[in-house]
Amino acid sequence: MPAEYEAVIGLEVHAQLRTETKLFCGCLTRFGAPPNTQVCETCVGLPGALPVVNEHALHLAVRAGYALGCEVQRKSQFARKNYFYPDLAKGYQISQFDHPLNVGGFLDVALEGPEDKTGGSDVKPDGSAKPHRMQTRRIRINRIHVEEDAAKNIHGAEGRGVTLVDFNRAGVPLIEIVSEPELRSAEEAEAYLRNLREVLVFAGISDGNLEEGSFRCDANVSVRPAGTTKLGTRVELKNINSFRFVRQAIQFEVARQIAQRTAGAEVVQETRTWNERDATTRSMRGKEEAHDYRYFPDPDLPWVAFSTEELDRQRALVPELPQAKRARFVGEFGLTPYDAKVLTAHPGLAHYFDSCMTELRQRLGEVQSKKLGKSLANLMQSELAPKVEYAGSGAEVPLGPAEVAEILIMVEEATISKTMAKKLTLRAIETGLSPKALAEREGFIQVRDEGAIVDLVRQILADNPQQVAQVREGKTKVIGFFVGQTMKAMGGKADPALVQKILRKELSS
Repeated sequence: MPAEYEAVIGLEVHAQLRTETKLFCGCLTRFGAPPNTQVCETCVGLPGALPVVNEHALHLAVRAGYALGCEVQRKSQFARKNYFYPDLAKGYQISQFDHPLNVGGFLDVALEGPEDKTGGSDVKPDGSAKPHRMQTRRIRINRIHVEEDAAKNIHGAEGRGVTLVDFNRAGVPLIEIVSEPELRSAEEAEAYLRNLREVLVFAGISDGNLEEGSFRCDANVSVRPAGTTKLGTRVELKNINSFRFVRQAIQFEVARQIAQRTAGAEVVQETRTWNERDATTRSMRGKEEAHDYRYFPDPDLPWVAFSTEELDRQRALVPELPQAKRARFVGEFGLTPYDAKVLTAHPGLAHYFDSCMTELRQRLGEVQSKKLGKSLANLMQSELAPKVEYAGSGAEVPLGPAEVAEILIMVEEATISKTMAKKLTLRAIETGLSPKALAEREGFIQVRDEGAIVDLVRQILADNPQQVAQVREGKTKVIGFFVGQTMKAMGGKADPALVQKILRKELSS
């Protein structure tokens, strides 16, 4: 982006709430059902059909407010948002306008930046990457309100050049999360969306499934001369359901607006859509404003009112959120920021790590168990994470916390080596047998017979006189070669610490 211009971006995110039924009726919300099989009189707006509010949806929306630092309102109101389109049989959408459920709020967005602030390349002189750190930027939220989804238009259906409408989605409960226009780049917008989805999924508010449309985004994009405060003419980019497409659409739109302004043309306020085939935005229609929708309170729905006690109950149901969990994993268990990020990539995986640590704590006590946090993280990433099956916010791990704790304790007690721990983990998954029983039955137990190791070490030293000479010349790294040869000769069953001790003794004699 040219230095003389600055992008101004605000995001409106629609997240589907994790309910079994719709917002104002008892129809199911399951994705993938045959068209128009999860509908009733309310879904298709038949005369006389009255909406009844889904209490669980409101509770989830309250939790979203608390998770994102909002001021949750004890009283809120549903309104009718009027417009005419095939996907809206009633001619209006039930949403919230003047009196939303959640006001204000914020999201702390983690952005990667180079650790070295001296400028220049991100690559060290030796060719390796400079260390990076996460920088956090707080983006304010304007409001989070509750609304029903519209139906789905299927244009050009069956190759007949007609539009068909599937009302299965009509009435599905959504929250709309409206940010302030404080994002300044497509990369920041993408990071905001990833962090927001993470919070909603961890809190059990939404499944965040982009492919199924459970999490989609409208972006309001404008540009202005750098250093000025007046907002430029904004363009709305509608219903983008991929992080990559959001980034690409904003990048294209910012460049398009700058090119227009540079050429002396006016930017037109409009709604545009992202065309992923040719990686461009294209005009859909003129941009509507609030007055175009003729909002008014829905006469069929009373005010939503919560007691202080109910709000407190919902606040208590908000779990530890990803950023706090990552900070705890680093501070409490000595994980690296990278480890913590991997283990909190999904709430089920993070819960499994905590369950394993609880098991270790019960067996070893508080102090000793914490020392095994890094070992657990390594084992999970190398052997367990690739075999996890995810379902919603849960995760099916093929080995229980008790079995994992057993393996780590055997390593800690030097009963098995770290190398054998990986093999034992895979065998325990394959057989379903106890790791301890497997270790004894299949020969995973470390050899600690010092006499046997001494004989083998002496033979290896005798077979490699050149490397022995290098060690005695001060090249101590070559000792690693001898450790590897010894471990290989013993099938990985020797105690590495004992091998090193014997090698150093033999080489110094």
